[in-house]
Amino acid sequence: YAAGYNARQLDSIFSTTNFDELLNDYIPRSYKSFYEKRNGEVYALSLPFRKFNVGVPIALSKGLYNYCLLSQLTNHVQHVRDFSQLPIPFVCIATDIESGQQVVLNKGFLAQALLASSAFPTLFSPVEMDGKILIDGGITNNYPVEEVRKMGADYIIGVDVQDGLKDRNNLREATRILLQISNLQVIEGMKDKIKQTDLYIKPEVDQYSVISFEKGNEIVLKGEEATFSFCDQISDLAQKQQTPYVKTSLKIADSIQVERITIPTLKNYTRAYVIGQLGFKEGSKISFADLKTGMNKLNATENFSTIGFKINPLETGQELEINLQENEIKTYLKLGLHYDGLYKSAVLVNLTQKKSLFKNDVLSVDFGLGDKFRYNFDYYVDNGFYFSFGFRSRFNQFNKNISSDFSQTLVNNQPNINTLNIDYADFTNQAYVQTIYSRKFLIGAGIELKHLKISTQTLALDSSVFDNSDYFSAFGYLKYDTFDNKYFPKKGWYFIADGQTYLFSSNYSNRFNRFSILKADAGWAKKIGRKATLKIQTEAGVSIGNESVPFLNFVLGGYGYHPINNFKHFYGYDFIAIQSDSFIKSGATFDYEIFRKNHVNFSANFANSDNRLFESTAWITKPKYSGYAFGYGLETALGPIEVKYSWSPELTKGFTWFSIGFWF
Repeated sequence: YAAGYNARQLDSIFSTTNFDELLNDYIPRSYKSFYEKRNGEVYALSLPFRKFNVGVPIALSKGLYNYCLLSQLTNHVQHVRDFSQLPIPFVCIATDIESGQQVVLNKGFLAQALLASSAFPTLFSPVEMDGKILIDGGITNNYPVEEVRKMGADYIIGVDVQDGLKDRNNLREATRILLQISNLQVIEGMKDKIKQTDLYIKPEVDQYSVISFEKGNEIVLKGEEATFSFCDQISDLAQKQQTPYVKTSLKIADSIQVERITIPTLKNYTRAYVIGQLGFKEGSKISFADLKTGMNKLNATENFSTIGFKINPLETGQELEINLQENEIKTYLKLGLHYDGLYKSAVLVNLTQKKSLFKNDVLSVDFGLGDKFRYNFDYYVDNGFYFSFGFRSRFNQFNKNISSDFSQTLVNNQPNINTLNIDYADFTNQAYVQTIYSRKFLIGAGIELKHLKISTQTLALDSSVFDNSDYFSAFGYLKYDTFDNKYFPKKGWYFIADGQTYLFSSNYSNRFNRFSILKADAGWAKKIGRKATLKIQTEAGVSIGNESVPFLNFVLGGYGYHPINNFKHFYGYDFIAIQSDSFIKSGATFDYEIFRKNHVNFSANFANSDNRLFESTAWITKPKYSGYAFGYGLETALGPIEVKYSWSPELTKGFTWFSIGFWF
């Protein structure tokens, strides 16, 4: 209001702000790198780990979402560093957490002062200003009537929304307890402060807490009700003004011209890394949405404990002065769990280490502990706009009874074998380089060494080991992904294309010839109305070259597991049910969110799958395979919990699948 907005605009800003996102520093999935997307879609819990001690985060939010919003709203007065020179003189209060004293904020960068003044403990991280660590001013002075009087106010209207002291029955939330503690030292001083107030208004808001944002409209009505009883006094005061004070509507800034980017010297991260995360360079005209995206990308890395910025005016354009403090926490312990019908149950334990060997690097090791041991190792050096490189290694294994195309391929169509119990083990190592193209596409290439072992204990077979070979290959890929949610997307699209050429093999089965695999996958999601979403997806794959081993063929069937190699989900058929060296598949899902984070959905998919499928027109004929599924899904902190009943008109029975937790 002091910056120039009128009451109607403030009401509009309040009603359009998503406070769940604000409190949680929500980072849209589309803002994250592919590496960070995976991190957010695998682990249920992330804990800082220092000197063999597991800690907890300092606050729920760094306040970055709030800071970006405040910076945009106050951009038109970004040049005003003395708050008495604002359209209406302004002051706010913060608390120095080290000394316990109040700090009067009447100069500086307005958005930063507002953030510090409202940094409620445990909700928002403290804010460093002028060498002081600041938190919510309400802890020391929640009603700064003296400071307003010192600014020269002739008549003070005070609105007091503080709580009185609560009894034990009303102290069942952490925020209420913290508020009670802060009120202990300020409530006695209120008697004198009320005497200094010319018009004192006390709305009845005792039943609300500092995070009752979902009841914002109710709170506003309470304020209106309390104010209406003083209409005569307010009208008399208005009559005494020499000229009526009318505020016109301000236009909210939508872009800035960034002529200079100032970044502090960092110990563990290069300027190129920071610029690469921002996604824009000096000399760019960017929207505030672009600025928010860049800041969110920096936040998503978890490499910085403090992220802030100032927009300083230049003769032409503006300077973006970025404030970064490196996170002293370099090690994290992350946990997850999952169950599906293929890998069965497992607990995921992850150790992530930043700055292991080089600047900008991250090392991550996953251990899947359960029915079958699995692991995933990833080392990555992120060089922003420049080429980045990494090494990854994984081991996956499962045991499954199969009665399908895949089993017949393994046993060369022996008629007396209908069902196999197979042990499948995959050990894959990759070295790769990748870069960002046009700020949107991830392009990469690398080499791979894979060891694949497929065996059985079925006694009727002459040999119990089908493959026990090493495979050396080269690969390349292109990725784009703007889905807002991996499991229940409401908007966005993705495209993934990759090719892989298998050059050498130890050739256990004596069936290997050099060959290549090309595959592509695309999907699109669109919200329909308030609660419904339509997702459409299509993918295809083909093997090129001489006939070779079938062990790397495309395998369709099942749902809810983390796909590796050329395994694909397919409704209507059991896990590992359809296999061939070429396939094309399309599907659609209609999802309806009946309650918040509760989904019911219907899915259909169709496919043609056969060896050498694309050498004729068979791939565009009526689909050979089809399947349907009804499902229910719940979004939880552990990941999606889903149950699906799936069937196919080509089969006599259906399948019920359960999937619990993030896929890994």
